[in-house]
Amino acid sequence: MKVLKFGGTSVGSALRMKDVAKLICDGNEKIVVLSAMSGTTNNLVEIADYFYKMNSSGALEKINLLEQKYLDVVDSLYKNKIYREEAIKTIKSIFDYLRSFSKSVFTLFEERAILAQGEILSTNLFHYYLLEQGENVALLPALEFMRIDKNAEPDTAFIAENIEKLLAAHPDKTIYITQGYICRNFYGEIDNLQRGGSDYSASLIGAAVKADEIQIWTDIDGMHNNDPRFVEGTQPVPFLHFEEAAELAYFGAKILHPTCILPAKLNNIPVRLLNTMQPQAAGTLISMQSKKGSLQAVAAKDGITAIKIKSGRMLLAHGFMRKVFEIFESYQTAIDMITTSEVGVSITIDNTKRLDEILNSLKKLGTVSVDKDMVIICVVGDLPSQNIGFQAKAVDALKEIPIRMISYGGSNYNISFLIKAVDKKPALMALSKGLFS
Repeated sequence: MKVLKFGGTSVGSALRMKDVAKLICDGNEKIVVLSAMSGTTNNLVEIADYFYKMNSSGALEKINLLEQKYLDVVDSLYKNKIYREEAIKTIKSIFDYLRSFSKSVFTLFEERAILAQGEILSTNLFHYYLLEQGENVALLPALEFMRIDKNAEPDTAFIAENIEKLLAAHPDKTIYITQGYICRNFYGEIDNLQRGGSDYSASLIGAAVKADEIQIWTDIDGMHNNDPRFVEGTQPVPFLHFEEAAELAYFGAKILHPTCILPAKLNNIPVRLLNTMQPQAAGTLISMQSKKGSLQAVAAKDGITAIKIKSGRMLLAHGFMRKVFEIFESYQTAIDMITTSEVGVSITIDNTKRLDEILNSLKKLGTVSVDKDMVIICVVGDLPSQNIGFQAKAVDALKEIPIRMISYGGSNYNISFLIKAVDKKPALMALSKGLFS
């Protein structure tokens, strides 16, 4: 069995849904994970924001506009009156549910329930369309098997046990449709796997059913060797190691959510990145195999803040680094890069929500300076220390770019550079010319 995930743009219109149906209706057994139609989650976030601000009329106006969009999709999607009426009934029910929040106290729990409706809408509409086409299909509600624990981590045992129950209840089906992104938490409340969580859903489902392959279908033909928004002539990378893909995803490659890699890697399930608009393209295959002796790709992560802590007390002082890390841990702020010297340490973060508090605490340890509007450039490939020259090649490509930090040695697959945001595009172009030309 394969698990196929289609993102919001892949199911963003009636025509796109029909195209997806053509791709999956090949007689082979599969689980299809769908995101909300493109734009829907942003609309639902806006609706929730109106409810938070106790502006029910604003929320209801947005709900009406979004409902009409879905009714227009129905007109374009179905020919059969029976399925058109079923789809309209489902849409009316969901949007009446959204309107009901104008009569209640609005909290985070209600917001999560609202955000879940996008995936519920897209999967129901797609399910009815496949039934209209005569396909052997079943809808598996994600809220009946996808669960996170008290620490907001996936409850893998629960997921595996309950999805198997749902599959066993439909033994004669070929296609199973389910929602990405949404889940229940430990207390049974509607929750989610955060933005980009549909990739994570697909990977968790693939691991739970021991899939032969997980396919992530988007609007680009695989993971490219550089960012096509800034660099012309980029090319898809045919093969990536799990570690290489994880580095690229974490450091800015938008095609794949970083969390998607781990469940597939732990269960050694290949992940294939494919393009819904160009299904004949080979895409990128992510597995335990890597291309030896090569640099594979470049990615950039924006919104980085660098913090330098300089202290004479650091010299030969045990416990200094522990104190630094404890400060970031106490404010629940993750560190991206770190470099050290005898008298100082430089650290980067991408979450500045608690920055002022972090800085106040760090000033107890030494002199603190901050650089904002920075970017991490990540070069990924076969980079163990015995491969002479690759690191120098990456550094040489950036010889005209001011570099604030360099991090290497944390893995055998990544070397990272911290630069100013204004130098991002020149740096990406220089790396493409120096590494891939």
